[in-house]
Amino acid sequence: MSGYLTTHVLDTARGCPAQGLKIELYRINGDTRSHLKTLVTNDDGRTDEQILPASEFELGEYELIFYAGAYLDASGTPPENPRFLDIIPIRFGMSEASHYHVPLLLSPFGYSTYRGS
Repeated sequence: MSGYLTTHVLDTARGCPAQGLKIELYRINGDTRSHLKTLVTNDDGRTDEQILPASEFELGEYELIFYAGAYLDASGTPPENPRFLDIIPIRFGMSEASHYHVPLLLSPFGYSTYRGS
């Protein structure tokens, strides 16, 4: 298939890319959740490689886990105990062989996502 998956994480509170944020990718198949890989965002808030390249792309349901709390701690955001946002799961489906881009706009007290291009 010719599809692939990417992301871009932006820290909207600081107005910059979210560098050093850990991301995990899982494939969901019914009640089974299989870990596929772990990546970390670079200086531009993107991963150095496609999260799911064309050679590994399959249609189906997936989940991206964004470790926002650890990123916020490392970026100097004032600590909370517990942190309002810690781990952000985004579950989504890929139903056609195309470019799926799942960005995350992040602040200490909120986030948003959408299907980007």
